[in-house]
Amino acid sequence: MASTFVLYVMICLVLGFLSSPIAQAGDPDIITDFVIPANATLDGSSFTFTGIRNLYATDPPPTFRVTKIGMKEFPALNGQSVSMAILDYPAGSVNPPHTHPRSAELLFVFEGSLDLGFIDTTNMLFTQTLQPGDMFIFPKGLVHFQYNKNATEPAAAVSAFGSANAGTVSVPMSVFATGIDDAILAESFKTDVATIQKIKAGLAPNPNA
Repeated sequence: MASTFVLYVMICLVLGFLSSPIAQAGDPDIITDFVIPANATLDGSSFTFTGIRNLYATDPPPTFRVTKIGMKEFPALNGQSVSMAILDYPAGSVNPPHTHPRSAELLFVFEGSLDLGFIDTTNMLFTQTLQPGDMFIFPKGLVHFQYNKNATEPAAAVSAFGSANAGTVSVPMSVFATGIDDAILAESFKTDVATIQKIKAGLAPNPNA
C-alpha cells in the first residue's frame, strides 16, 4: 500500500513540476523531443524506470536514506528538467543541512512527521512541522534540513526537483571533509583546532560500517 501511494504521489509531483515556472526555468532547453543515450534501444523501456519496485520490500533502513531518481539513475530525464527522490527517516534521524544548487525542492510527507526548515540569504530561519499530506517548498540553492524527532516512529517523504540533476551540497561534509585547513576552520568558527579535528573525526567514514 505504501509503495503504491508513493508512486501516485511521484506522478502528481512530476506533472506539477513539469507545468511550473520552476521546471521551465531549470535545465537548458533541448532542441529535440528527448535525449536518449548513444546506442540505446529506443522503445517504451527507454522512458521507464523500475529501480524502486522493491524499495520497501526489505527491512527499513537503520539510518537516513535518500533514493535518488535523477539523470544518472534514469537517463531519459536528461533535458526534461525534472527528477525525484524518496526520503526515509528512521526514528530520531536527520537529513543534515544541505543545498541543491540547480533546483528548488518540493517535499511531500506521506508517513510520520518531519520538522524542517531553510535559511535565506539574510540568515532568517523558516521552520515548520509537517504531517502526512503536507507539502513544503525549499527555494533553489538555500540551505535546508529535515528532522524526524519522533523517538519510536519512522517518517518518509517524496521530493520533486525542477532539474534532471539538482545536485546536493552537504554543509557538514563540504566544510569539514574536503581538506580545508584546520586553522582556517577554527578561525572561521571561533573555536580551536582540537574542536575542528574532533568534528572531522566524527564525520569520517566508518571502515567497519
